[in-house]
Amino acid sequence: MVKKNRVAIIPARGGSKRIERKNVIDFMGRPMIAWTIEAALATGAFDRVLVSTDDAEIADVARQCGAEVPFLRVANADDITPVSSATIGTLIQVESELGEVYDVVVQLMANCPLRRAEHVKEALTRFEIRRPESQISCFRFGWMNPWWAVSLDNNDRPTPLHPQALTQRSQDLPTLYCPTGAIWISTPETLQRYGTFHCPAREFAEIPWQAALDIDDHEDLAMARAVAQADG
Repeated sequence: MVKKNRVAIIPARGGSKRIERKNVIDFMGRPMIAWTIEAALATGAFDRVLVSTDDAEIADVARQCGAEVPFLRVANADDITPVSSATIGTLIQVESELGEVYDVVVQLMANCPLRRAEHVKEALTRFEIRRPESQISCFRFGWMNPWWAVSLDNNDRPTPLHPQALTQRSQDLPTLYCPTGAIWISTPETLQRYGTFHCPAREFAEIPWQAALDIDDHEDLAMARAVAQADG
């Protein structure tokens, strides 16, 4: 068994539903997954940048973009299984088929194309200094203030989720953060022990909201394209 330092795993199953073939659709002139592969490679921080997929086309595109796909995913390819399980399965395959174990695993979702190499490097530096059980990227809520969120009944009458916040000025309310799939980091041992990056002693690490954009549907895709165009 060969002990290595860091592995980046990019989960990319073929059966996306809300956007068909999402991981390889065109995003600003390149396949969606290319952006994440290029960001991971540009860090220079990984012994391997692996794409975990059950799909031959995605595997071919990933290889053309510089990632490694030494095997196809043998399980956890449905739309119900948590993505952490796919990453754990990849680590098991890496050990059994490649004879390698790693100190650190970084999961990078392919549907976060605006996360850059510098964001990954900053997250890695933070993780290796602080050494939490796991570290999950997040962004700070801005103009969409969740403190003022309401649910609506059948007659469109609102019920505030945080009624105490309605009497406070926005600047007096605590800052709230939302997790994003852009950069998740842990050790293989911790990830396999808990079966998730959401372990008890996890920490959140903030990245810019633009880098945090998760593309799940066509509205997200349009927004991400607009942000990418604005950034030039």
